[in-house]
Amino acid sequence: MIIVLLSRSGFNETETEIVTKLFENGLETYHLRKPRLSTKQMKKIIEAIPAQFHSRIVIHSHHQLARKYNLKGVHYTKTHLKKSFKNWWRKITLGIAKTDLIKTTSHTKLITLYDEPKISFDYVFLSPIFDSLTGRFQSGFYEDGIRAAINKSGKNIVARGGVDVKRIEKINELGFYGMALNSCIWNSKEPLDEYMRIIAKCRELSIAVD
Repeated sequence: MIIVLLSRSGFNETETEIVTKLFENGLETYHLRKPRLSTKQMKKIIEAIPAQFHSRIVIHSHHQLARKYNLKGVHYTKTHLKKSFKNWWRKITLGIAKTDLIKTTSHTKLITLYDEPKISFDYVFLSPIFDSLTGRFQSGFYEDGIRAAINKSGKNIVARGGVDVKRIEKINELGFYGMALNSCIWNSKEPLDEYMRIIAKCRELSIAVD
């Protein structure tokens, strides 16, 4: 199972320090998702993280930075997937420049998981799987539908929304490819300790973490 950390949506001075500590303790994938920030601000965030960990970052906007900083991959939003010459050219140039970039996207409906993708994605997020920890979103999925999508869609699906240490056993039972951490880390007084609790729970359940 893969473990993905989603960034906060806004700028926070302590975030890069926390992420660096998590990288040092085994975190393999950090999704840098800050839609309101400029290219300059995104560069500042990436450069605040040691270069040795840049290959673990998936960027959600300003995709051109994936080439500049040798990042792990790019995430395609609905806007990116709209048909346009600009988006087509971005996909082509990214592919030529770095063919091993991983590509991800998000779904909020089970039915769209069965669509034929325009791009071959390494994994996709499905949300919200559980009621969000902040109370802002409620899950609308049934377990049978989730299991069917995991087994029949042909996609590697990552559980997003309401994920914390108490949900790991259910995520594994449903057959998800991975889980996305967000509020459970950022709302914790000790983010590293919370992350290590999650890793320890995976070991307790004999879940191999990639």
